[in-house]
Amino acid sequence: MAQTKVIVLYGGKSTEHEVSVHSAQTVCRLLASQPDKYQIYPVFISKQGYWFLQKECSEQTPDDIPVTPVLRPDGVLQALDGSFTIAADVVFPVVHGTNCEDGTLQGFLETLNIPYVGCGVLTSALGMDKELTKLLASEVGIAVVPYQKVSRGVAYDKEALTQWVRERLPVFVKPVRLGSSVGVTRVTQIEQLEAALEAALQFDTDALIEQGVDHAREIFCAVYGDATSIRTSACGELRTVAGEFFDYNAKYIVAGGCETQVPAYIPAHTANAMRRDTESLFRALQGCGLARVDFLMDKNGQYYMSEINTLPGMSETSLFPQLFEASGENYAEILDRLIQLAKEVHARKSVLTTSR
Repeated sequence: MAQTKVIVLYGGKSTEHEVSVHSAQTVCRLLASQPDKYQIYPVFISKQGYWFLQKECSEQTPDDIPVTPVLRPDGVLQALDGSFTIAADVVFPVVHGTNCEDGTLQGFLETLNIPYVGCGVLTSALGMDKELTKLLASEVGIAVVPYQKVSRGVAYDKEALTQWVRERLPVFVKPVRLGSSVGVTRVTQIEQLEAALEAALQFDTDALIEQGVDHAREIFCAVYGDATSIRTSACGELRTVAGEFFDYNAKYIVAGGCETQVPAYIPAHTANAMRRDTESLFRALQGCGLARVDFLMDKNGQYYMSEINTLPGMSETSLFPQLFEASGENYAEILDRLIQLAKEVHARKSVLTTSR
């Protein structure tokens, strides 16, 4: 069987740049451990948006070779000095956040006309927008927490918003289109609201103010596949032991800042319902590839969809592999399936006519 040539993309112009590199190291290692199947090209994207071919996945090094994406019949990457061209069968984006997970990169890969792992442009864009995701979730009968939205440069009724927040404290203020809890503030006093909005609006033009969930537990369910075959994982739970909520600091900075429980200690009927809702949301978003859906569950067992991540963390310590391994699935085999799915999706699109 011929090798599949895979370009693994990571880094990027994103606040989640470092998380991406960490995830990609696992993906590169697992794929490279199967040389009979894969030829890997690790490609680092700097925070300035420049692309570099690396010997192995890492942050930028002096040995990295500057490359650029190209539209050529004999390749998809070319050295800036023109010394070589790389042909590839699939691109595997292991990227997170703005400019990476929001449909921007996916649209670029569509232009390059190459198969790529993960959800397409529309699903990626919708999934990155927390408000649009909530609207679609509500449409298919999945509960979401009440919220308000504030946009930079758009007038709003401050008195009405203040009253809404005061009646629902604590609330969480967050950028609409960002991940990894960047820019999120827990507001427990009304005097904190303005500063929390300013913090969120540093990262996005829109901010959500979400009603807090009483004694919230954060439960997660992963999913992969396409409309013909969707697989959901066991549910897992993350508990923070560093801070008041599961923020970026607890996730990535403080050693032991969070604890993972997979599978989660929740009733079987609740776990099954979350798995059904995960599949329903994935279908509603026309998902194809992989994702992780995050839920908030209150002390009475009522749960709410919080958000969907269409390119979740993929290191061995990330939730996506842990959730599926708890379901008895092998992570390397899931990566195989995602790569094959990318090829199948591209093949279906390639037979469509572009003329009339």
